[in-house]
This record gives sequence, C-alpha cells and structure tokens, in this order.
Amino acid sequence: MSSDMSETVIRHAVTEDAGALLQLYSQPDTMADTLQLPHPSLQKWQHRISTLPEGTHMLVACIADRIVGQVTVYINGPARRRHTASFGPGVDSNPRGKGVATAMMRAILDLCDNWLGVERVELQVFADNQAAIGLYERFGFATKGRARAFAVRNGQQVDALYMARFRP
Repeated sequence: MSSDMSETVIRHAVTEDAGALLQLYSQPDTMADTLQLPHPSLQKWQHRISTLPEGTHMLVACIADRIVGQVTVYINGPARRRHTASFGPGVDSNPRGKGVATAMMRAILDLCDNWLGVERVELQVFADNQAAIGLYERFGFATKGRARAFAVRNGQQVDALYMARFRP
C-alpha cells in the first residue's frame, strides 16, 4: 500500500476510533514524542473522544481507512486568550516521513485561520524532536522559548521548545 499525502484523509474523530487511537498511542515512538502515559485504557480513549470540551477539535488522519495520525486543537478558554489555540499531534511510526503530519498541519491551520478566528497558534515540542521542529518551522512557527526539564521521558528529564505562529 502506498502512503503518500494525497491518500491522507483528515476527519473528525468519532467514539468508534478509540481502539485505533489506543493502538496509535501504544507505539513506543509515538508515545515518546507526546505527553501521553503508557497503557491507557480503551475506556479512557472513548471518554476522551465523547467528552471533548467546548472549543476542542479532535481530528484523525486516515490512509485507506486506517488511522495513522491524530491531532487535537484546543481553543484557549480564558476570555483574554480566546484568540489563541494550541494543539497536540501524534503520528503512527509506520508512515512517518510520508506527509501525514503535513496533512494534519494543513487541516488544523485551515481550521484555526479560516473558521475559528484564531490569531496565534502555539505548541510545545520536545527540543530533540528535529523532524517535528522542522515541520513547524515550514508552517511559519518560530521558537519563543525553552523549558528546561519540561517532562520525563523514559526516566530522563527532557527540554521542550515553545513555538508559535501568527495568522498570516
């Protein structure tokens, strides 16, 4: 099966996607690039999908009806931050480098820029995740700061970068 970006379909997540998302985030490489904890339950994913807070949009990326990526966009809640959004993605380790993350970025930035009125999109990324940093830079994100010992991954404290992009 070819897995180029032209075959990537982005859609909203539904509760029936919980099993596929559990598998996606059970992959060591995918989990290591996120703040997810190991061994989440199917019920946790079902609950997460079915109870999205207002202003939260969960999208999945599919190739041939198989979920290969997921991203959640959060519109920041306090009144004085509603012009901003943040997001957290995860991509299956198999099709990495095939355009899945690029397709997800296009979808969330279209949503933020053209439908939600978001002026600033921000994120945190592990400082050693060069592939993700390069992707974000290609979409106009710039590093705004560094958080030392941001999170624990595989027993080690790792830094993260704060990145942001203003609507063009």
